[in-house]
Amino acid sequence: MKSEASHAAGRVFEVRDRVRWSDVDIAGIIYFGAYVRFVELAETELFRELGFPFARMFDQLDVWLPRVHLDFDFHRPARMDDELIVRTRVAKVGNSSIILKIAVHDAATDAVDASCTLIVATVGRTSMKSQPIPPELRAALLACI
Repeated sequence: MKSEASHAAGRVFEVRDRVRWSDVDIAGIIYFGAYVRFVELAETELFRELGFPFARMFDQLDVWLPRVHLDFDFHRPARMDDELIVRTRVAKVGNSSIILKIAVHDAATDAVDASCTLIVATVGRTSMKSQPIPPELRAALLACI
């Protein structure tokens, strides 16, 4: 994942992938639900770039990050084999939640195909109850705003 500095919006994280056969409908355009795969890719790689890959973060910090809200706006259809750039920024760090703003761009034109807001929460792995974001993760996230 590539990151770039942006003065107005904070740090922007970027990852690229292509629209695959499994992402499209019979008309050859991306099925709206397939955008969730790109959101998951962006979220996973953001945490990896911050030094918290999921494979280690959950064990080290003893938390899970369940998704509690996801909403989309669809602007234009992507087509099979289009390369997409998914740009993510940390919009807000709450006591126990993180808001990410994600935009999916067509790599050839930089037009926005879809945009979304993703909210994840921190919960204890054993209790599954809300708990504050661990300090080291909070610091890394706040440095992106």
